[in-house]
Amino acid sequence: MTHLSVEMLAADPVEPITSAGHAQLGIAVLAGIAVIVLLITKFKLHAFLALTVGSLALGAFAGAPLDKAITSFTAGLGSTVAGVGVLIALGAILGKLLADSGGADQIVDTILAKAGGRAMPWAMVLIASVIGLPLFFEVGIVLLIPVVLMVAKRGNYSLMRIGIPALAGLSVMHGLIPPHPGPLVAIDAVKANLGVTLALGVLVAIPTVVIAGPLFSKVAARWVDVPAPEKMIPQRPSEDLEKRPGFGATVATVLLPVVLMLAKALVDIVVDDPEATVQRVFDVIGSPLIALLAAVIVGMFTLGRAAGFTKDRLSTTVEKSLAPIAGVLMIVGAGGGFKQTLIDVGVGQMILDFSKDWSIPALLLAWLIAVAIRLATGSATVATISAAGLVAPLAADMSTSHTALLVLAIGAGSLFFSHVNDAGFWLVKEYFGLDVGQTIKTWSVMETIISVVAGGLVLLLSLII
Repeated sequence: MTHLSVEMLAADPVEPITSAGHAQLGIAVLAGIAVIVLLITKFKLHAFLALTVGSLALGAFAGAPLDKAITSFTAGLGSTVAGVGVLIALGAILGKLLADSGGADQIVDTILAKAGGRAMPWAMVLIASVIGLPLFFEVGIVLLIPVVLMVAKRGNYSLMRIGIPALAGLSVMHGLIPPHPGPLVAIDAVKANLGVTLALGVLVAIPTVVIAGPLFSKVAARWVDVPAPEKMIPQRPSEDLEKRPGFGATVATVLLPVVLMLAKALVDIVVDDPEATVQRVFDVIGSPLIALLAAVIVGMFTLGRAAGFTKDRLSTTVEKSLAPIAGVLMIVGAGGGFKQTLIDVGVGQMILDFSKDWSIPALLLAWLIAVAIRLATGSATVATISAAGLVAPLAADMSTSHTALLVLAIGAGSLFFSHVNDAGFWLVKEYFGLDVGQTIKTWSVMETIISVVAGGLVLLLSLII
């Protein structure tokens, strides 16, 4: 992400690339988003191409010279990929190590052995939340849904009673907790403190996931009472692993980056001296890059070598983990390009000008903007990136804790009502064997509950801290 957005927009030292008035800019934003939605939903264009075309359309509707609109888009794409590209790659490597070594299975099997009956939905939330920390949402779904289906079948549970808590755990991690790409980009855009955001994110995530997961699953199971679809229940392949990594070592590896980032936040608060050696050390080891890199290197031993992987097998695992993220990386980058175009045509300043006259709190405004973009584009990550760019000026005068809450408000809004323009909607529908109406009554409603509960908790915390 660019490191200029807050300071530049707050002081407005850089002229917008267009002289359009607020009315024209408002129309341009709606038109740009409409182009993206139309291309994704009607013409089934890949989100990367849709965002690229939509960004150029936004610039054109705003009256910006085409060459400057192109420059804005490419600059935003480049700075976004530079900021989070390495982190996305490291997260993918860690997730692949977790899956291929049997570490994910080890976590799942251990918790399931301890849980049963009424405890099972709570166990699924715990599994999904732990597994979901280093994984992309889509990767987490692909990894966990086969387990969900097997548990529902073997234990004779309602599919929704088991599935909704797992989906809630994954979704909350994806929207609120770094090192997921959306929260990381938002943190960078509004200059939030990563450790404080992580700590407050966990505080918001726990009650949110309880309400949207185990509690809502009771209602969802009554609304949509379906068995696990037989054709989707996986037959476990014969294991070619010498052994699986231990439960403790696997959990420790997954939680290592979170612990390092939290340690950095605590040292920053306790020491509060940027020149102090201890703080400088923790600033390095607690940075997302080093924290995830450390987890990957440790994981090669605690996961890969523990499962009997040879050096060649480890190398192959790492190589295979990177190919599937190319699309994610380009979509995230194009979202950053769209965000930068929004800023450069003056939309960020327009939002700031409007918000001065509104009695609406900045955190609620951030949530509403993220909701609007989420509904329009179907992507939580695009909603987070775009909304963060738009509301970045509002963070200029905020305290550290309120800037972190701004990130969480954006993250909460970005999860609102997943529907037919969201890839996750179709993934859940197909895996669970649901029709569109059943998917809306379960998955879409669950996402909305997460968004509203998390947004409400963020507003509540803003009154306390």
